[in-house]
Formats: sequence, C-alpha cells, structure tokens
Amino acid sequence: MTDESPRPEHGATEQDVQREVTELEGKSATAARIFDLRRIIGGLFVLYGIIVTITGITDSQAAIDKAEGVNINLWTGIGMLILGVFFLAWLKLRPTPPPLPSEDAGDEEPVH
Repeated sequence: MTDESPRPEHGATEQDVQREVTELEGKSATAARIFDLRRIIGGLFVLYGIIVTITGITDSQAAIDKAEGVNINLWTGIGMLILGVFFLAWLKLRPTPPPLPSEDAGDEEPVH
C-alpha cells in the first residue's frame, strides 16, 4: 500500500521535501486569495445592501415620516450596495499578487 503524497520523514529525499513545500505554498496562496478581506467585506455589504434596499422600497409612509420624510432604508441600502461593489471591483482590478519565490535556505552551507 503506497501513500500518494510523500511525507517528509527521516528517509525522505530533498526532492520530496521540496515538492511538498511547493505544494503547501501553492495551497497557502490559494487560501489567501479565497479569504481576501475585500471579498468578504464586499460580499457582506452587497448582501446587506440588497436586504436594506428592499426594505426601503417596501417601507410604509409612516416609517418614512418617522425619519423626517427621508427614506433612510433606501438610501442606506444604496450606499451599502455601492460600497460593496467598490470592494469587489477593487478585488477584480487589483488581485492579490502571487507570493514571491522563497530562497532555498538549504542550498547554502552553514558558516562555522
């Protein structure tokens, strides 16, 4: 029974260890792009903006009068939508750069 991914153990070769480090760096970069705060903030603002905008569209005249004649839910929802779209556009136009290749510390011989 063979293991598909080599694990760095005492008998592992330098190539096995380097390959696993490269795979982990790739997974880390993917996770960084997925959990970019601009995506989370933008998505939440768009979601809440939709909800508040719909609430503002369906507000009664009594609710509008209570807010000094301003449909505050509608305007706040539109503002939230604009902010959320801004964050998502920012993410699309300036994506997270890939990580720089790290220098191999194992290639240098230690100085005594």
